[in-house]
Amino acid sequence: MHFTGGSKAATLSSVDRAVSRFTEDFPDEIATVVRLTADAKTAFLDIGRGRIGIVHSIGDRFLTRIVSPQNVAVLNAGDANTVSLRLADFTWKGGRFRFASSTDAQGVLKALEPQGSNSTGQAA
Repeated sequence: MHFTGGSKAATLSSVDRAVSRFTEDFPDEIATVVRLTADAKTAFLDIGRGRIGIVHSIGDRFLTRIVSPQNVAVLNAGDANTVSLRLADFTWKGGRFRFASSTDAQGVLKALEPQGSNSTGQAA
């Protein structure tokens, strides 16, 4: 399988590629802001109404999701550029995401934190 390309990891070469891939699964959604992780394996897309679109590389494919703060079980900042996210979704739990800029990390934290909260959730 490795020799036929099955072990190759998919990456998002640009913001446009992330939007294009997300639109394949959710054609009626419009992204206003797109934040790519530093490793280009995940994109977080602001799509309005308190929701975030996610495009995440798994092997040579992409998983797409729409999440809101209500779907988030744990959300915290590892450092200025890192977000740890655990979803209440048995098909994909989330992960640890590092961004090139702290502005992008803070944007994801702000978008996914529970409304009316001044701090992020902590793992128990």
